[in-house]
Amino acid sequence: MSKIDTVVFLKSMGVYITDARRMILTAFLEKENALTQAEILRFTNEAIDRVTIWRTLDLFVSKGIIHAIPSMDSLTRYGLLQSKNRADVLITICILCATVAAKPFVWTPCPFLQ
Repeated sequence: MSKIDTVVFLKSMGVYITDARRMILTAFLEKENALTQAEILRFTNEAIDRVTIWRTLDLFVSKGIIHAIPSMDSLTRYGLLQSKNRADVLITICILCATVAAKPFVWTPCPFLQ
């Protein structure tokens, strides 16, 4: 996502502005991969408590700003939605390190059918 004003964006999504919400949104804007609650805690240098992070993540999911991505290691990761349509995002999970990346889906024809 391009550089955006977090205040304007959150207001446009109907979210009350707090420093914690701005910091958490900034974490998603600066990182390319999906984030766990613990990664967000580290990103903010533990300036935000865990409860506030969880509540903000729930709020952002309900507002369609991020989406929850369950993974095989029992950690829920959260990714920034690039659009309202979840069908246009391909989620890739590395089986070695459990890194989750959400990239725009690009349809390509099957090479075996040509």
